[in-house]
Amino acid sequence: MSGGEISSRTLQIFFLIIGRRLTGRMAAVDDLQFEEFGNAATSLTANPDATTVNIEDPGETPKHQPGSPRGSGREEDDELLGNDDSDKTELLAGQKKSSPFWTFEYYQTFFDVDTYQVFDRIKGSLLPIPGKNFVRLYIRSNPDLYGPFWICATLVFAIAISGNLSNFLIHLGEKTYHYVPEFRKVSIAATIIYAYAWLVPLALWGFLMWRNSKVMNIVSYSFLEIVCVYGYSLFIYIPTAILWIIPQKAVRWILVMIALGISGSLLAMTFWPAVREDNRRVALATIVTIVLLHMLLSVGCLAYFFDAPEMDHLPTTTATPNQTVAAAKSS
Repeated sequence: MSGGEISSRTLQIFFLIIGRRLTGRMAAVDDLQFEEFGNAATSLTANPDATTVNIEDPGETPKHQPGSPRGSGREEDDELLGNDDSDKTELLAGQKKSSPFWTFEYYQTFFDVDTYQVFDRIKGSLLPIPGKNFVRLYIRSNPDLYGPFWICATLVFAIAISGNLSNFLIHLGEKTYHYVPEFRKVSIAATIIYAYAWLVPLALWGFLMWRNSKVMNIVSYSFLEIVCVYGYSLFIYIPTAILWIIPQKAVRWILVMIALGISGSLLAMTFWPAVREDNRRVALATIVTIVLLHMLLSVGCLAYFFDAPEMDHLPTTTATPNQTVAAAKSS
């Protein structure tokens, strides 16, 4: 084989290799080209199980598919009555009050509140909001006896002192009147207020427990929670008792009606969710009884301590000599 033939054969092999490499590169370039896909909706229609990713707005959060609507009736009751966290509350209460009941540490937990909590609960008792449960919003997290105890004590002295001052102002200017402070009003007011603030909640608690055994849907409050509600509901009567000093019966009755409307609505809105699942007549009778007892307390305090006639200070008439002689002759 001559040298020319070898050179031509070598060139053919070389160009053959170069051609194959160029063909491979062009095929690779064609594979890297992007294809135009149709609308995403068309793709999803063809393949419902396909997964699509939107890269146009990375900051946009994916939207959840709308699920089945939540039940409104029962969940509103749970929200109002606090059934969702009642178990947690009872568990925490059991951990908090682990000391025996005859020790001082057991009762110390009932007074473990700060000034902000007491003021917040007083504000809630003065501004009852329809649809908002006072126990769930203010009491259930930490029931206390500090606020109810001092509210009742302040109310006792407010009623007793205001009753004495009212009596003094009524008879002021009478020559035959001699002011004598009536300290017995303090003990009477203390007996009435504390008996109401403890015995009525005890009776109501027992009634709710009894009805709870009859009707499963009834939610009972604890005795401490009921005492808190009644104690804070009496706060409105402290400024009312001070204003009862005004010696005008019309003003006093207007004040007692305002106080009764505020405190009575607080009690009714608090205990109505606990009895509305019961028999309709029983539920209405329970609320009416609660309001009537509260009305009896307010009207009774006003009538006894402020509007009662003072027989001890009525002016005495002196007998004339002629009347004395006539009485002696007739005898």
